[in-house]
Amino acid sequence: MDPYLCSLIDQLEQEHTLSASQWIQLLNGRTPELAAYLFEKSRRAQIRFYGHTVYIRGLIEFTNYCKNNCYYCGIRSGNTHAHRYRLTKEDILACCADGYKLGFRTFVLQGGEDPWYTTDRLSDLVHTIRTMYPDCAITLSTGEATKAEYQQLFDAGADRYLLRHETAGAEHYRKLHPAELLQEKRMQCLRDLKEIGYQVGSGFMVGSPYQKTEDLICDLRFLQELQPDMIGIGPFITHQDTPFREFPSGELTLCLRMVAILRHLFPEVLLPATTALGTIHPSGRELGLLAGANVVMPNLSPV
Repeated sequence: MDPYLCSLIDQLEQEHTLSASQWIQLLNGRTPELAAYLFEKSRRAQIRFYGHTVYIRGLIEFTNYCKNNCYYCGIRSGNTHAHRYRLTKEDILACCADGYKLGFRTFVLQGGEDPWYTTDRLSDLVHTIRTMYPDCAITLSTGEATKAEYQQLFDAGADRYLLRHETAGAEHYRKLHPAELLQEKRMQCLRDLKEIGYQVGSGFMVGSPYQKTEDLICDLRFLQELQPDMIGIGPFITHQDTPFREFPSGELTLCLRMVAILRHLFPEVLLPATTALGTIHPSGRELGLLAGANVVMPNLSPV
């Protein structure tokens, strides 16, 4: 095991940052021995702040309609083969009722940017859930909106908002999205959410097409600037009905390394072992927890 790279992990643990050249050396120094050392340290950091607690969030994926046409996404508007669905308000409330009986006290409403679910409809839904379950947290993950729309949802009772920035590398962002989707707009959405008072979650894909080590460093730098309350990362997953169908999925090992690095950068952040980790490996979420994650989001959506 390279003593110098181990010293970089020690420095990261103590100082919660590295220089650009040190980041490149650490991210490119991929050996099983180094990963084991990194995971041991990240578990220690997680236990120091959270003990062995794992936080449970009830995920309700209420629509897979989306107006956007991102090149990596299976529910992109251009995918005519997708089996579309949209849960009704009654369907969603039934999911909440089931989840509440099971002990869930946070509901995460996640969907594509579905034009049918206007801000008024979402606000009505959030207000109803807030009224029925005043002791629960309500998290939204419904994409980009104006500051006024985010404010309306916050006033209706939403506490938290998840909006992954996907990639902070400007050139990389353009390769993953059509021209009408602007990186600066997405970054501004995250800043608006923080200013309003949401607990904010962001994150990025690992191993997406055209991603370079420098792009991952940009992601880490951006998150250091944003200081989110939660960070959700997951591997890029190849989908046959996208322009990236020929690209391989992201590597599990690299994704776990990034989870561990994020635990060192942000010792007190909520860090999910994401569904995507479980998709690329049968024990992906468990391995995520062993790398420093401390949140899981079981799906409450109807089969």
